[in-house]
Amino acid sequence: MYRSASPLTRDQIARVAPSVLATEPHDSRGERYAYIPTIAVLDRLSAEGFLPYAVGQTVTRVPGKRNFTKHLVRLRHASSNLVKVGDSIPEIVLTNSHDGTSSYQLASGFFRLVCSNGLVTGNITEEVRVRHTGHVADDVIEGCTRILDDIKIAQGRIGEYQSITLAPEEQRLFAQSATSLRWDEGTTPIRPDQLLIPRRWNDESNDLWTTFNRVQENLIKGGLRGRATTGRRLSTRAVDSVNENTRLNKALWALADGLAKLKTNG
Repeated sequence: MYRSASPLTRDQIARVAPSVLATEPHDSRGERYAYIPTIAVLDRLSAEGFLPYAVGQTVTRVPGKRNFTKHLVRLRHASSNLVKVGDSIPEIVLTNSHDGTSSYQLASGFFRLVCSNGLVTGNITEEVRVRHTGHVADDVIEGCTRILDDIKIAQGRIGEYQSITLAPEEQRLFAQSATSLRWDEGTTPIRPDQLLIPRRWNDESNDLWTTFNRVQENLIKGGLRGRATTGRRLSTRAVDSVNENTRLNKALWALADGLAKLKTNG
């Protein structure tokens, strides 16, 4: 992933995610495949006020597929209604591919300035998916407009998380559940409470939102000291895969949302 403090240029996008600028689909696609380059959709979105701030794509070892693989673009809109929540900026997360492995998919997300983590809100509503058929660009623009409504809901949800205080045992249970999202049982190289360690002083609060952010940053960024099942010392790796990063983010949001419901109903 590459991120900029200002909207990305085509040259910046091309260096990190050449598949965004693909001029044709992979040769495995048939005649019914409606090919609309992602860059053409981004141009249309730009005209509607949606600008790209981050981009990435999956790595492939298949010869000839690098320019067609799944890619992710995070966009922001200049709407005055989409204000920051604390240090988190609302974004739209767009994924696509030109090799048939993905339709256009849209989801709501937030980018936290202080730790450079991109959160995907996984269960506000269902993702918007646009197949490679028909009027793809128009459908994606319509989908982005729908996602803006999801972001407004998510902003309110974050405010709710900030008002929920977690006891130490509840924080540990949240961290324990989070480890199972990334590692299979019996293979976890770290202690769950390592996910709760703050990386900066203003992340020491015990509310659900701050706890979520500590766990998410430690889980996604890696760098935690641990041991493999063989006893070998190791440091956990950052989650760089587009697919895995998105999956973990959605699962963590769902985990936090479930805990919030238990706390407010109980």
